[in-house]
Amino acid sequence: MKRILVPIDFSKTSEFATKMASRIAKKSGADIYLLHMIELPTGIVDMGAGANFSIPESMLYLRKIKERLVEYKEKYFDSKTTVHHSILFLHPYEGIEKYTKKINPDIIVMGSKGHSEFDEIIIGSNTEKVVRTSETPVLVVKKNERKFRIKNIVFASDFANEEEKEVLRKVKVFADNFGSKIHLLKVNTPSNFESTYEARTSIQDYIKDINLDKCTVNIYSDVSIEKGILHFAQELDADLISLCTHGRSGISHLFTSSVTKNLTKKALKPMLTIRV
Repeated sequence: MKRILVPIDFSKTSEFATKMASRIAKKSGADIYLLHMIELPTGIVDMGAGANFSIPESMLYLRKIKERLVEYKEKYFDSKTTVHHSILFLHPYEGIEKYTKKINPDIIVMGSKGHSEFDEIIIGSNTEKVVRTSETPVLVVKKNERKFRIKNIVFASDFANEEEKEVLRKVKVFADNFGSKIHLLKVNTPSNFESTYEARTSIQDYIKDINLDKCTVNIYSDVSIEKGILHFAQELDADLISLCTHGRSGISHLFTSSVTKNLTKKALKPMLTIRV
């Protein structure tokens, strides 16, 4: 891992993401790229008649943002971590997309919105769109992880789609960086039930050509897929949940759009999403 992109807006949730990125950088030796987007009012851009901001005012505002970025870097990163920062005058999603193409990061670390870990967590629209469309793995952080560890990763799938094997390989690379164990999970539901023997055998056949030294195979029964993933992760005390995504509805064909929303609202653990 060489480059980590962290979009920030100086909110609490972006601070959570920054802290996570800082810890990952210390483990992997990666460079950090902080990105702040500014959506300027029309008056600042054209400076024509009726402009709401003068040039001196806009320059002062920009200088304050730059000073805040420098303070932000000093607060969350030590001198051993190489930190770059950029400001783009774009809509957040457009800015992230453009900057991702420029630096080609190995991972994007983003925060999601919510009042506290006891409240319902609602993924922000920009984060949701990045998760749904990004070809770069996205790590979504929902709270302040005080004890940094990535020992146990849950990878949930139906283990039927050949395209998802490449995603699993990427999860393995991520896990290898931290010496993590991957817990393969298939959720049985009343409407889509399979015997434990059949499910376990199909998963073992699926991963034959993937060298997973540290993994477990798990079949978990629950009333829905999202509840199965959440309950299994809670029982395991997992450090990270990993899912496949595609460009249409966020989570792969295994999950409906309603499952996606429920899962992102309720899961407080960091979530790693990788697009098929």
